[in-house]
Amino acid sequence: MTSAQGEAPDFIEVGTGTAARRIAVRRRMGDGPPLVWLGGFRSDMGATKAMALDAWAAREGRALVRFDYSGHGESGGVFAEATISTWLADAQAVIAAYAPERPILVGSSMGGWIACLAARALARQGRPSPSGLLLIAPALDFTQSLLWDRFPPEIRAQIERDGAWFRPSAYDPSPVPITHALIEDGRSHCLLGGAFDPGCSVHILQGMDDPDVPYTHALRVVESLPKAGTILTLIADGDHRLSRPQDLARLLAAVADLPPSAG
Repeated sequence: MTSAQGEAPDFIEVGTGTAARRIAVRRRMGDGPPLVWLGGFRSDMGATKAMALDAWAAREGRALVRFDYSGHGESGGVFAEATISTWLADAQAVIAAYAPERPILVGSSMGGWIACLAARALARQGRPSPSGLLLIAPALDFTQSLLWDRFPPEIRAQIERDGAWFRPSAYDPSPVPITHALIEDGRSHCLLGGAFDPGCSVHILQGMDDPDVPYTHALRVVESLPKAGTILTLIADGDHRLSRPQDLARLLAAVADLPPSAG
């Protein structure tokens, strides 16, 4: 199937009981290891970078899978009820169903964390590693390092007392619920502070004018990865989105540079 953004997506069922949700997926058939787009927190598969990657895949005849996490975009589920575990399970289900053979995981912001967690899960299951990881402003451990650790005492107290704090967002017209469950669950998935080997090459694109994921955070990610096969590209005037024409050109060049048998 070759799908366009205007066509109806496929749906797969993830979870059981009250946690069951329908996850929307769009798949473009093509050659090479399939690219799997892993979007950011509150983003969806129709975002600028995802669509630029889809257009590139169409031109190059490459396989590509995009999907929306639970509580995002066209998928079911309630955002405020989801956690990193929820979204990781969504990603794992999509990878297993649509890209089981050594995919290239392309993760933006939170999607970079999900990509790394998915790669770790494959290793723990004794399954082949991804062909490569391309991470854009990867927000590994963001619930702890970039949210909780930065919150003043009054916000921490509100989350613990009320179960959530509604955070104003520059990317969303409505405040974003930061739940106690999200923070607590995130702690069980932290990767930084120790060595992490995804079993494949990793290319990180990071803006140095990123107010949400500072470039120093990307340096911590690099410190956790094997030196061999890890590339960090710093963009001095790049922001968090990295969606300007020149940023998209870097993204597509990085994707094209990942060899079919990367790793």
